Amino acid sequence: MNNNVENLRRELIRLCDRIGRRVQLMEVCGTHTVSAFRSGLKSMLPANLKLLSGPGCPVCVTAQRHIDAALELARRETVAIATYGDMMRVPGRNGSLERLRSLGARIRVVTSARAALELARNEPNSEVVFLGVGFETTAPAAAATVLEAEAGGIENFSVLSCHKLVIPAMRALLSAGDVPIDGFLCPGHVSVIIGSEAYRPIVDDFGKPCVVAGFEFGQMLAGLVHLLRQIECGTPKLENVYDAVVRPEGNSVALGLLSRVFVEADTVWRALGVIPVSGLEFAPAYRRFDALRRFGMALGEDVDHPVCRCGEVIQGRVEPNRCALFGGGCTPMTPIGPCMVSGEGACSAWFKYGPKPGRSAEPSDAKMEGVT
Repeated sequence: MNNNVENLRRELIRLCDRIGRRVQLMEVCGTHTVSAFRSGLKSMLPANLKLLSGPGCPVCVTAQRHIDAALELARRETVAIATYGDMMRVPGRNGSLERLRSLGARIRVVTSARAALELARNEPNSEVVFLGVGFETTAPAAAATVLEAEAGGIENFSVLSCHKLVIPAMRALLSAGDVPIDGFLCPGHVSVIIGSEAYRPIVDDFGKPCVVAGFEFGQMLAGLVHLLRQIECGTPKLENVYDAVVRPEGNSVALGLLSRVFVEADTVWRALGVIPVSGLEFAPAYRRFDALRRFGMALGEDVDHPVCRCGEVIQGRVEPNRCALFGGGCTPMTPIGPCMVSGEGACSAWFKYGPKPGRSAEPSDAKMEGVT
């Protein structure tokens, strides 16, 4: 451990000791969740500091009704579904894309929206539907691909847009008010697109500290120290320790692509329900690329698994191993909920790196008794 990191670690311990109460900070992004485990950061936190997983895993927040729509499209003979690999095993109401593929459905795993467009070029007699999931990180690429399809006159390409926006979800969590959140460790890659200033309303309207940080151990540690300093002083503000990459105004090119192709709209999140203006639907000029419109489909209703607690996990209400299915009926090989499917899912991270079933939820939990 170099001197800078060691100094940060000592500062974090000192701040937690001075604050003297339980502090809950939410890492919004699934990549932060995984990195906190993998780097050892989570296990070295003082007893009164707890990290909560937030709604920042693209696969985990995709509502069941969107999965069901993809499954319905995949059953059509003329349609080929193009999707990221993580979406293949997410269960819908009646199975998964992986299962449908095993039965002969035309479902292709792609690594980008552009790869899906190439599929459409190469298969002109098919209708290729790209399953567009993710936040402001992936949506600009989908927008650019739609523009490329338009320029190339490719008419057999469309997108099932499940894209979501981070800030409205953070506002929804805080407005619900039933999960104590003392501050946010804001995701580095989304922030590259939206800019650090995008979090200003979270600070101004809710009085919650926000610090943008990258995903390496030192970056996350620095972010936590900055958050704790704010909490100690009682002066919430917006800070950016990832300023080598994240600019206050974000990426104007990417934001321009989004505003050209999409418009903000209400959308449904897994377990969170419909959050106003938290999604992206096609702007009028590009609606012919909207898969739902093209195929005359409407989204159905979600029917949650009666035991699965993924919805509570992504809101920081429970930790994964509080779910009765965790590690037994639900594992990465036999996932029941999306948080166990995705590599960025909190349940998957807990299964790989966290305490095992039958052990305490977190090494520090016992020590935290009496601290709150």
